[in-house]
Amino acid sequence: MLEIIDLTYRIGARPLFENANAFIAEGWKVGLVGRNGTGKSTLLRLIREEVGKANGSIRARRGATLGFVEQEAPQVDTPLLDLVLASNAEMTGLLAEAEIATDPQRIADIHIRLAELDAYSAEARASAIMVGLGFEQEDLRRPAREFSGGWRMRAALAGVLFSQPDLLILDEPTNYLDLEGAAWLEEYLRNYPHTVVCVSHDREMLNRSVTHILALDEKRLEIFVGGYDAYLKKRAERMALAQGMKAKQDAQKAHLQKFIDRFRAKASKATQAQSRIKQLEKMQDIAVPLEDRTVPFQFEDPAELASPLVVLDGADLGYIEGKPVLRNVSLRLDHDDRIVIVGPNGQGKTTLVKSIAARLALLAGKRVASGKVVIGYFSQDQLDELRAGETVLEHVRDLEPDWAPPKLRSLAARMGFGAEKIDTKVESLSGGEKVRLLLGLMAHAKPHILVLDEPTAHLDIDSREALIHAINGYEGAVLLITHDIYLAEACAERLWLVYHGRARQYDGSLDDYRKLVSAADRPKDDAPEKSVEPARAEAAKPKSSKYTLQRKLEAAEKEMEQAQAALTRLDKELADPNVFARDHARAESLLKERAHAATALAKAEAAWLEASEALAG
Repeated sequence: MLEIIDLTYRIGARPLFENANAFIAEGWKVGLVGRNGTGKSTLLRLIREEVGKANGSIRARRGATLGFVEQEAPQVDTPLLDLVLASNAEMTGLLAEAEIATDPQRIADIHIRLAELDAYSAEARASAIMVGLGFEQEDLRRPAREFSGGWRMRAALAGVLFSQPDLLILDEPTNYLDLEGAAWLEEYLRNYPHTVVCVSHDREMLNRSVTHILALDEKRLEIFVGGYDAYLKKRAERMALAQGMKAKQDAQKAHLQKFIDRFRAKASKATQAQSRIKQLEKMQDIAVPLEDRTVPFQFEDPAELASPLVVLDGADLGYIEGKPVLRNVSLRLDHDDRIVIVGPNGQGKTTLVKSIAARLALLAGKRVASGKVVIGYFSQDQLDELRAGETVLEHVRDLEPDWAPPKLRSLAARMGFGAEKIDTKVESLSGGEKVRLLLGLMAHAKPHILVLDEPTAHLDIDSREALIHAINGYEGAVLLITHDIYLAEACAERLWLVYHGRARQYDGSLDDYRKLVSAADRPKDDAPEKSVEPARAEAAKPKSSKYTLQRKLEAAEKEMEQAQAALTRLDKELADPNVFARDHARAESLLKERAHAATALAKAEAAWLEASEALAG
């Protein structure tokens, strides 16, 4: 499917690839990994021929279609569903041509191809993808301009998934997804019928969805079989082997050097000494791969406070009086809590943590907090609050205006900004560096509670690992919103579920919740207040949730309508007794097309019956 041969590419004087080679076979699901700044996104752009020419070659299979998310869906009046359907350019073009075509053979060819593209179920398939990525059914017909940039990015992702290219290229596709959408995408990619190349820092996705890892390291590319954990194991084994060989070589060198030093001056041993010198000079040093070092995050332990730290009692939360996002919330946060907040995007997770952190006033009810509690708050929105034109040092100086420069530089260094970065203006920092700066500024106050709203979006895998160590070593309370399942599983001790205007404790495990929302499931609207046993029971059942069954029923109904409409049209044409005599080839194509439509109708009816019986049961 894709072959990279002797690829060499530089940005200015900086080389990103030097004689890099890789081969990706048809149907592989490949995770592209490497440290931030090593050139992963550049490689994707080279594959897509979006940047200047490189030395070497990148060759995709002849005739293969490439698909990637260029940018968010535009702010237009067109419904989101129509934008997603239009992403399949061939199908859209054929449907438009079918409206105006007059040549019978061309009309026949168009409909045969549309049948091959499964165009009659296109709307149902596009709807299923969009629902899987978090859209509600009623959202699909709303104009694109009514949605935020994040949701329009989801629509753009839905479009490229719907078009099903031969080579699907994705760059951090989970950045705009919630945990539910990420779980759905994992399953979708695992079952995708063609080839995938995906840059991701989501460790669980790289374990669950890919068949191979393409590692970018030291300007070279190498393919490893299996997921990310298998790759790490293979890399560790290789490093251990290299270290052993290096130690053996060092011992051999030392032995040769000892002989040379001892006998170089003796005439009787001069020949042997010269031979050892030549032998030593010819030995090539065995290179041991250097472990990439990631600067750790540091959250200093707070002063002790008695629990509870914060209590919400019968609280209505939101932004507009009389229109709460969440109603009657009663939750308590203790000094040793580790809580991950789950629920689809747009349900109020951020509203909840802002209210707990006193960044949003309650609409009703009570918030009770210790007078001494210090809350550290991080959100992706804060990236825009960094002051353009000012340096890292100037931001750090805000914390301690009276400190001398050497002491401020030491503080910045503990945050991960050494002498080479401290005078950098914040707009020149990478996304990960901005996150590191904001977390460092937040942590300086030694908060009793860390509120972290999607902290990993710009962090690479190693930095995410460092964040996990910092959170788990911290003695205060943690409230975490994240789509990174690996981070959530490593840090969570309890879950809060935010859904359908309510926020409550979810007593099942994260794995229970993942099963509940897999394959586009969502938490049920009628979930009881104490949800542990119902949730676990639901997760263990082989049948789908009511939410998923309803979606399947609606999709099947849509497919039945489209297939029946096609059959009606075709039967009308075939009813003409002269159709075979007038154009035999045209008649044959009509019969083939009718067979496709009849098969589609039978499948849709079977799916409708299955979903209907499951709902009734």
